[in-house]
Amino acid sequence: MITRRTLRWTGASALALAVLAGPAVTAAHAAAPEAAFQDVVDDLVTKDKFPAAIATIQDKDGEMTDYTAGKGEPPADGYVRIGSNTKTFTAVTILQLVGEGKVKLDGPVETYLPGLLRGKGVDGRRITVRQLLQHTSGLPEYTDFLAKGALPYQHTYFQPRDLLDLALKKKAQFAPGTKWSYTNTNFVVAGLIIEKVTGRPAAEEIERRTVRKLGLEHTYFPNVGDQGIRDPHPTGYHRDDPAKPMTDVSTYEPSGAWTAGQMISTPSDLNRFFTALLDGKLLKPAQLKQMRTTVKAPELGPGGRYGLGISAVKLSCGGTAWGHGGAIPGFYTTNAATEDGRAAAIAVTHLPATAPAQQHVEAALDTALCAKS
Repeated sequence: MITRRTLRWTGASALALAVLAGPAVTAAHAAAPEAAFQDVVDDLVTKDKFPAAIATIQDKDGEMTDYTAGKGEPPADGYVRIGSNTKTFTAVTILQLVGEGKVKLDGPVETYLPGLLRGKGVDGRRITVRQLLQHTSGLPEYTDFLAKGALPYQHTYFQPRDLLDLALKKKAQFAPGTKWSYTNTNFVVAGLIIEKVTGRPAAEEIERRTVRKLGLEHTYFPNVGDQGIRDPHPTGYHRDDPAKPMTDVSTYEPSGAWTAGQMISTPSDLNRFFTALLDGKLLKPAQLKQMRTTVKAPELGPGGRYGLGISAVKLSCGGTAWGHGGAIPGFYTTNAATEDGRAAAIAVTHLPATAPAQQHVEAALDTALCAKS
């Protein structure tokens, strides 16, 4: 199903009014490009067997078009767990603190968290804040210890220090600055730095400095004990064993992801966030430039490059988009925005079971952005 809304970005106050006004009229007849993209979304359900898919595409003028497909009549622009998109929000907060002179990007983690990072080949005196945000710290990955799958931990609460303690049971992956490896532990440490420097909960700082500043009324960091998702939302599913039926994991304890992946948002809010970020509404020019200074990221595929909590996405129609994406039990999102105001966010309600299925979701993002070029 296709719905269309017009939301032109002129700042947080105008955006808040647009959100309060609600979605515009449903399009009676989709234009050819919109109908073609609806087929792409439908294929994610019929061919790749995702239970449901929702997407929102934003054109250069701020007009947003929503797409849905799948079981249970998924709501257009519904709430979803955005997983590692949280890392970009966390990185923005750290870089705001850099711009305020409260954190040094190339200073050691030890300055802010003395004695915390100690382990087999791990030394906070040798790891910089930049290396955390860039995934070049060499810190071990705490999720390696959650080897039973997701379902045994569906209702298990983790303190951030619990996650770090799990990571430090392993030895460092490599010496700081010598390689690149995507590691959730980096952004747990970044969250701890936010709390140490500000004296406030990381979730509060992220919401105050970014979510409320931009008027993202459908984006939030779940409070302690909040295992649900606000309505309306599609149902998220998960299975640890491909041979077993899917389990509804819409109710899920997200603390195991914390500042690396705990947040909830909607596709349209993700578009607004990344558009505002590229427009310089969140960071000073010097910090935005640092954020978009990338290094090779082989794990992201051929030509993959990663900045500070953000990925560079080469488009088939030319140019580069900037985004992140996220995976958490129940939801997989891919999203990016371009400097000329185009943006797209796609969410499916089950983690990709195969490499081709994941590739098809990522290809849908390229199709969405290039359709609006």
